[in-house]
Amino acid sequence: MEFGHFLSALTPFNLVLALFGVVAGTVVGSIPGLTATMALAVLVPITFSMDPASALILLGAIYTGAIYGGAYAAILLNTPGTPSAIATTFDGYPMAKRGDGDLAVALACFASVVGGLVGAFSLLLLAPPLSKVALAFGPIEYFWLSIFGLSLIASLSTGNLMKGLAGGAFGMLLSTVGVAEVSADIRLTFGSQMLVGGFGVIGALIGLYCIPVLIDLVATPDRHLKMEEDVRSVRIGEAFRIATRSKFNLIRSSIVGTLIGILPGAGGSVAGLVAYSEAKRTGKPHQKFGEGEPDGILATESANNATVGGGFIPTLVLGIPGTPPDAIVLGALLVQGVRTGPTMFSQSGSIVFTFIYGLLIATVLMLPAGLLIGRYAYKSIVNIPKAVLVPTVGFMTIIGTFSIRNSVTDVILMLGLGVFGWVVGRFGFAASPIVLGLILGPIAEQGFVQGWTIGSATGNLFGMFFGRPISQGIIAFTLITLILPLYTARRRRRKEGEQT
Repeated sequence: MEFGHFLSALTPFNLVLALFGVVAGTVVGSIPGLTATMALAVLVPITFSMDPASALILLGAIYTGAIYGGAYAAILLNTPGTPSAIATTFDGYPMAKRGDGDLAVALACFASVVGGLVGAFSLLLLAPPLSKVALAFGPIEYFWLSIFGLSLIASLSTGNLMKGLAGGAFGMLLSTVGVAEVSADIRLTFGSQMLVGGFGVIGALIGLYCIPVLIDLVATPDRHLKMEEDVRSVRIGEAFRIATRSKFNLIRSSIVGTLIGILPGAGGSVAGLVAYSEAKRTGKPHQKFGEGEPDGILATESANNATVGGGFIPTLVLGIPGTPPDAIVLGALLVQGVRTGPTMFSQSGSIVFTFIYGLLIATVLMLPAGLLIGRYAYKSIVNIPKAVLVPTVGFMTIIGTFSIRNSVTDVILMLGLGVFGWVVGRFGFAASPIVLGLILGPIAEQGFVQGWTIGSATGNLFGMFFGRPISQGIIAFTLITLILPLYTARRRRRKEGEQT
């Protein structure tokens, strides 16, 4: 029976759909602002006349391709094509600046394939038991999970820790502008209709990462990236050797991505940051994360692609979409007349298993397609003159921001945040803590308010926040994340003092 589902996924039509989906998703994901959600939303109508399994294969391929495609802009333009690629900029762009952009693109492709395969195999083998983990998470667990995510600022702040914490606090403050998550109160708009909708994550992401880069490109006469004498292809062999040497980092990050993917609301951006933080924490002394370390790219790209398979677990088994792309896939299934839930694997097993095998095949196809697209993307970005590059990227950022909500206001806020990000960047404030605070702020607020309401109603406020086993585990991990870097730094200083 299982072999029959695999053969169904291998039909020429499904193979063509998988390849088309990967290529289309990669191209869309590489453009700043055009996210995986947008790629799926645009292409989902063509699946309504398809067989449900084929429709799912196409949507899954688009999703996984778009998550990988975000690495191109992150590496070559220092602008995450998708929110999942935030941490890819930390080491990807420094590698490109020193002339190793082709190697970084190949590393991202290998890591994405490994992460995608781990996520898809987890979906195939562990969907029912892992779905119970998602059910065990309540509002309090999401609150503590967001606090754990904010604690990563300590490891993501390459310079001054206090500046990183200040950036994270500012990002959380931005997340409170507009309509409140639970009460729907209007806050911090100062009477301006422009701020009622709040600061969108994608618009803020584009502004804080892309606009400062464009300003620097205009302000400096040097080339955007180091020009090699002969760029023939991406360095596949070298990238494969590095990925093989860092296989433990790849597998660990893929597992982190899968586990975070099954938690509704977390998504690839949180998974990539957690995996990057863990790789940095366990890295060797000679590894310089944030300065072009290959392990940084391997960690974040394997984790964010693993969330694709992990995110489908609550979507298919529980009918709970973990991310906006999962919600679109769920909607497409409902249009097809397929009911999701605990009985889906028994009642619609042929559809589910054909889709999972199709997702595995699409992930494998991403390797040759990604390397081929990466080769030409790298050559084009390296050779394109600044006079063409800057207006083109600027135009894409404006169109990408506008198309999210068809709002000119979002474009104005994006440009304003971009100029603000460039100014504070001169004083050592990085964009990443601000974006992290903006992403996790709504999750923390909603979990805290709901938990406080439930705890007050039951008369057990302390037990609600600190008495649940999963919450206690997350609090312990948060404390370890905060204390361990301080302990390691103190131990290193003591050892250096003894040597001198």
